[in-house]
Amino acid sequence: MLANTGVTAAYLSTFITIRGLIRGRRLTVRTGGGRLELTVDDLVSRLDLRSVGAGRLDDIRLTARDVRWNGHALDRASAVLHDVHVTPTVPPVLVAAPVDVSVDVPAPTLDHLFRAGAPRLGGRVDADGVARLHVARREGAGSLEVTARLEGSTLWLVPQAVVRRRRWSLPNRTPGYRVRLPDLPHGFRITEVDFAPGVVRISGTLDEWRADVPRTRLEDVVAQLSSVGGPLQVIWPGRDR
Repeated sequence: MLANTGVTAAYLSTFITIRGLIRGRRLTVRTGGGRLELTVDDLVSRLDLRSVGAGRLDDIRLTARDVRWNGHALDRASAVLHDVHVTPTVPPVLVAAPVDVSVDVPAPTLDHLFRAGAPRLGGRVDADGVARLHVARREGAGSLEVTARLEGSTLWLVPQAVVRRRRWSLPNRTPGYRVRLPDLPHGFRITEVDFAPGVVRISGTLDEWRADVPRTRLEDVVAQLSSVGGPLQVIWPGRDR
């Protein structure tokens, strides 16, 4: 274990330095899964000298906005890395298990989700956080309020009410619209789909994430973050999953 005082100070100093330099920065990260761009709002962890000395950072929370991943735009995203620790190997490996992720999919992309379940329908999520389907190109003809229910890899859009000048509630057994979710890389599982004002909020989990963290790579990341200029680009190969 990393019990040496100098090593403890090095890990603690590195995390605090990176946190101070990364907040508010626009980052581009290239990994085996593609290209990820985001602006970091914050990076938070309750660091304890004794835990850090044992190679543990415990839980780390990352929040970001204006996220773009392989051409997909997201309003906001957050990730909580649980039980973050550094293994006493050569090189050291950063491990988090599990990782909980939540993303807000913006309103302009919602039509694609709804059309997957009901091709002749369009959809929106209003400022009140209620999702509504309507006949394509005939939005003024009325709408159907729906909620989301997740069953394994299938998303069900369940009708709740018909709205046309007034609102009529529907029976609980009204059939829903089935949306088959795509397989996601690296074992990532969607655990919840919910609607919030203007967005679809998708939550999921990854059982484990690993990345090699040799000292030279940490020094390189800090050096890049310290540079003044355009958006930072980080290439993070190795054991990224």
